[in-house]
Amino acid sequence: MPPPAGLAPWPTPSATPLTTPTPTRPPPRVRVRPPHPTPPPPPYTRVRIPPPAPTPPPKPRLEPAAPSQIPATTSTTPPPTTVSAASSSSTCLDCVHFGKCSGCTHETDLDKPPVLQEVANFFKGHGIGDFTFSRGRLFEWRCRAKLAVRGTPENPLIGLYQEGTHVVTDIPECRAHHPSINAAIKLLRQGISELNIQPFDEDAGTGELRYVQMAVTTYNTSIPVAQRYEQGKVQVTLVWNSRDERSKNAEKLSLLIEIIFGHKWRHLQGERDLWERYGGVDISLDPCSFGQANTLSFNALLHKLNKYVPRGSTVVDLYSGAGVIGLSIAASRKCRSVKCVEINKQSKMSFEKSASRLPTNLGCTITWHNTDASVEPVHWLEGSSVVIVDPPRKGLHPTVISALQKVAFSERKAYKAKSSLTKVKDEKRPWILRAREADVHIDNASTEESSETWPETLIYISCGWESFKKDCKSLISSKAWQLENAHAFNFFPGTDSIEILAIFKRESEAGQKKKKKSKKKKTK
Repeated sequence: MPPPAGLAPWPTPSATPLTTPTPTRPPPRVRVRPPHPTPPPPPYTRVRIPPPAPTPPPKPRLEPAAPSQIPATTSTTPPPTTVSAASSSSTCLDCVHFGKCSGCTHETDLDKPPVLQEVANFFKGHGIGDFTFSRGRLFEWRCRAKLAVRGTPENPLIGLYQEGTHVVTDIPECRAHHPSINAAIKLLRQGISELNIQPFDEDAGTGELRYVQMAVTTYNTSIPVAQRYEQGKVQVTLVWNSRDERSKNAEKLSLLIEIIFGHKWRHLQGERDLWERYGGVDISLDPCSFGQANTLSFNALLHKLNKYVPRGSTVVDLYSGAGVIGLSIAASRKCRSVKCVEINKQSKMSFEKSASRLPTNLGCTITWHNTDASVEPVHWLEGSSVVIVDPPRKGLHPTVISALQKVAFSERKAYKAKSSLTKVKDEKRPWILRAREADVHIDNASTEESSETWPETLIYISCGWESFKKDCKSLISSKAWQLENAHAFNFFPGTDSIEILAIFKRESEAGQKKKKKSKKKKTK
């Protein structure tokens, strides 16, 4: 029989005869039954309810039909690679939705974002000779998708808004989506039609289903590693236009076997949590928690980032979200302490679940703080040797940049613990003191951070190139920090977006390293 799709051909039996002793009796006959095909895994389920829209006039009750199942599609997944020469056909989008969908902005040279040359020239102009770019996977890379639902029950539209409008373009054959997302969308469209579910009407404020979020997990230890990506399971999150799950138009939720998400959560069916493997640790992400759309490229970035964190460091992770980066570093770099600072309080539950799977003998104190890092940034920098920032697209808040500059200058001027930087210890405002307290505290070590320790390494992860250029110039023009290394990743093929990983060293330390290198060259 031929091998399964996506695998190499069966090896040809050797023609060389083998000398083996002749058995005294023939071996017993064994009847082997062919395995039954495994049905596609069910979607995850969970629910959010947004604030209610104006109550529409009552509609006649309809008798819903049960939705039918469809098989999930699969595809072979190549690992992320460094940009290299490739044929034009392998880097062309060739998508039927291009031009109408606002997701992709160009359909050729997917391995070379238009901004790549500018990025390379920028870092070259700042003395970075070993800048690298990882092209990653060019098709079927998106593992998270947030889509609007409009149209009619007979012809539902599930897709993205057209550029500059609220007109939805249906994208059932998106080439960026993981195949399991496209399969789940097809199943959802089928359910909408069979159950006569009313898509949301934005002008009238009526309808039932407003948006859908699809998230793929590729972490399944029951199958070989090489097959985990192509057989990813989907968590489906529905935004339902209803006050709560007991209202009349919410009866169809149990038939869709999905979730709604918002101010209130309710798990209906399927696995309760979505788990993924990031940076060598298990991570749980609720539908409201931020997660990277490109799982493979994000893991490549984490692998590169971990190398720049010295073992035994004390780390503060600003804009940490659910703590993916902080937990990964805590496990892989044997840090003494890791502080995660995040403004979104809904990320707390995901952090707690993920931290519960860390080894108990880690020897690292890990805390998660629900506060705005821009309000009191110096407090979070104090006692840390490494600071990691992963801000939103608009970049770092001016107060964070100012704090990073002051930290570098204070070290240069040999300020002690009673300097103006550490006056925050006398803080008495109760809301500030409450913000400093850890919402989650995992103490696996009895270490104390020195109040005189300040960051020597700054790791900046950016999804906004223009804001990064501005922040980078502010840091290095003031002679506070020195740009040491830079890498770029193709998180969104088909767009002009590029993900940056930049490593800065405090100016005093960077200068000492350069002096040592120059001395070695002279002695040679």
